[in-house]
Amino acid sequence: MPYFDAASSAPLHPVARQALLASLDEGWADPARLYREGRRAALLLDAAREAAAEAVGCRPDELVFTSSGTGAVHSAVSGALSGRRRVGRHLVVSAVEHSSVLHAAASLEASGGTFTEVPVGRTGAVDPSAYGQSLRADTALACLQSANHEVGTEQPVAETAEICADAGVPLLVDAAQSLGWGPVPGRWSLLAASAHKWGGPAGVGLLAVRKGVRFAPRGPADERESGRAAGFENIPAIVAAAASLRAVRAEAAAEAVRLRALVDRIRAAVGNLVPDVEVVGDPERRLPHLVTFSCLYVDGETLLHELDRAGFSVSSGSSCTSSTLTPSHVLKAMGVLTEGNIRVSLPSGTTQEDVDGFLGVLPGVVAEVRQRLGAPVSAAPSPTPRASLVVDALGRRCPIPVIELAKVIGEVPVGGTVTVLSDDEAARLDIPAWCTMREQEYVGEEEAEHGSAYVVRRLL
Repeated sequence: MPYFDAASSAPLHPVARQALLASLDEGWADPARLYREGRRAALLLDAAREAAAEAVGCRPDELVFTSSGTGAVHSAVSGALSGRRRVGRHLVVSAVEHSSVLHAAASLEASGGTFTEVPVGRTGAVDPSAYGQSLRADTALACLQSANHEVGTEQPVAETAEICADAGVPLLVDAAQSLGWGPVPGRWSLLAASAHKWGGPAGVGLLAVRKGVRFAPRGPADERESGRAAGFENIPAIVAAAASLRAVRAEAAAEAVRLRALVDRIRAAVGNLVPDVEVVGDPERRLPHLVTFSCLYVDGETLLHELDRAGFSVSSGSSCTSSTLTPSHVLKAMGVLTEGNIRVSLPSGTTQEDVDGFLGVLPGVVAEVRQRLGAPVSAAPSPTPRASLVVDALGRRCPIPVIELAKVIGEVPVGGTVTVLSDDEAARLDIPAWCTMREQEYVGEEEAEHGSAYVVRRLL
């Protein structure tokens, strides 16, 4: 069964497995002790730190191991804000950061601080100059991911880091998605990453803090990991994480070329095989193994389950998730279609046969889901068009409001309007996105007795 969700968690690399098993016999003792077993464990920990630091591009004494990538992000944000508390309590983040960064920003705001979200363009990238304009005299820290976890767009980290450095603001880079492919360029100040994203074991994160960055760990003091990550080190997992990082880096150049070709095949094929599909993210500045596309008139979670039944494990950033029924904050910030969103992220070793099998299954699965939801096959003009129509989609979740809009747009003349009544938050995003895809005019949102009224003018 092809696994196409490496961006969530990559399969354990063979080198990680070998290193983990070998170090279970050698790395169980306390590395802080001076007896033989402790010294042996300390040697393993030091060697892993040196290997990881080399991959990151920092000094070994600048890098500590944490219990997760999220833990590394939270420690980085809290430590940098605490160390620069005399400067102020203002944080700058991009609108498409990982939820761990946004949760840290919300925590700062709840405690009396402030943060600014820098918007992104339709490809998901920030404008470095706009990012720089968000920096203030009281900005203690700025955060920018190296590459987006949902759409794969690479951020202009090097350019943004220069702007931050010139302003005297440290930049934290969340490198979870990109570190396995190469070091992060530029004058960044702090970096966080997670081993299970590159094929290491889960439960190991990296936190690098450059020398000269003011950093004060929050919480009770601890003697381990320079006081920046409390608790006994999981040496076997750390050794496996460092070994696998070195291994995937050695393979990265060749594997990136191979996987990029497979992703290009998917990007080119989905639009031809499936009608009403939008491939999102930057077409060039992107991770080599990841592609995301959104299908009109389908529920992303249903599509995910049907693909799973067909033998393909993919991820969805759909606006309608089974747990929250809220739009993806990344797709929302980009202004693209949030419904029917599918992320394909290929692990190392994926074959062309795997990709061809997926492309062979996808059209039928999408068509079946659309038929089940009553999606329109086409919007044929009505022989007796009406100047305006009102569609009542109150109480109905995505993608139904958009489906109902598409069904009736042909019943109004060119220049006529359709007003969709909806109380689903996703409609605020997906109706304008539908208009862009179908070359219709989104007039705007109006107040309604219940929910909102979204007005669309027919142009074609």
